[in-house]
Amino acid sequence: MIERKLRVGILFGGRSGEHEISLLSARSIVDALDRNRYEPVLIGIDPAGRWHLNDAAHALLAPPGAPLHLDATAPSVAVSPGDASTALTTASAAPAVGTLDVVFPVLHGTYGEDGTVQGLLEMADVPYVGSGVLGSSAGMDKDVAKRLLRSAGLPVVDWFVVRSHENRSSEDVAREVEKRFGWPVFVKPANMGSSVGVSKARRREELAAALANAFKYDTKLLIERGHAVRELECGVLGNDAPLASVVGEIVPTHEFYSYTAKYLDENGAHPRIPAAIREEQSEAIRRMSEEAFAALELSGLARVDFFLDKSDGALYLNEVNTLPGFTSISMYPKLWEATGVPYATLIERLIALALERAATRRALSTSFAP
Repeated sequence: MIERKLRVGILFGGRSGEHEISLLSARSIVDALDRNRYEPVLIGIDPAGRWHLNDAAHALLAPPGAPLHLDATAPSVAVSPGDASTALTTASAAPAVGTLDVVFPVLHGTYGEDGTVQGLLEMADVPYVGSGVLGSSAGMDKDVAKRLLRSAGLPVVDWFVVRSHENRSSEDVAREVEKRFGWPVFVKPANMGSSVGVSKARRREELAAALANAFKYDTKLLIERGHAVRELECGVLGNDAPLASVVGEIVPTHEFYSYTAKYLDENGAHPRIPAAIREEQSEAIRRMSEEAFAALELSGLARVDFFLDKSDGALYLNEVNTLPGFTSISMYPKLWEATGVPYATLIERLIALALERAATRRALSTSFAP
């Protein structure tokens, strides 16, 4: 008896400043899927938020590694909430998408990594890779995540929050910086990834531009104490019993690991796997990564980023990425490859974890009879 192929919905693009990165990640996943076991169904989300059923056959003919092309003229897709047999339908005369066994949301940033699409898939009862609504939203908001991590006893960099509705002047914020911890500081949108909107303010005169840049992407900003650091990363994989990968280091050639260093300058940073750190430091990072995974109620996967202070050797948990970059050369897959889990195997494990989590949730009662 021939085993039926699993239909895997690859959800990519999205309404986010990280739209283009998603196209690269999705391409790598599609290329790595075992065609004997999985049937990819490509669903692209355009920058306006519309869903489109892309031609998988055409996409598979493209050269490996080329970003997926999001065809905005393709049939629109709608999700109809229901039971486990829910099908995604097209909003035109085109054939329906049909039932999906699992969705891999290859979406980074807002409207993809923040719990919104996870909530939609929960309503439709479609299994999906990665964390649920709570973990996704908590991990996305850097302020909320820091508070939860600090409550769990994990070390985080000092910070305070500035909100757009407060209409604070840059001079007022600068006075708080000087009162709390001095210069330099990093200014970050609370709900954004890939260093989009992040600036380093070395002195009072640079703060106004940093605030204006970050407020383009969010209404809530973090002002973080600046440290001279090494940037370390660790992958976590699993559901109830997660495991941590080896620790890697990002060595940026820019002043810090900015968006330009990550994606626009091919020499902007160099990965070092494993990181050149002491064994006890590596073990501490792996332990804290697993603890952070539990503290934020995560499942499936996460990349946990750390700072190692160059002056005193202090370790700080910087942030947790619940849907990290997933190209074949992204840090999360490379960390697991160095741990002994090849890229294609990693994808298979994530799909299995998604189905496991969905089965556990479906076993729970959704009605109450006194």
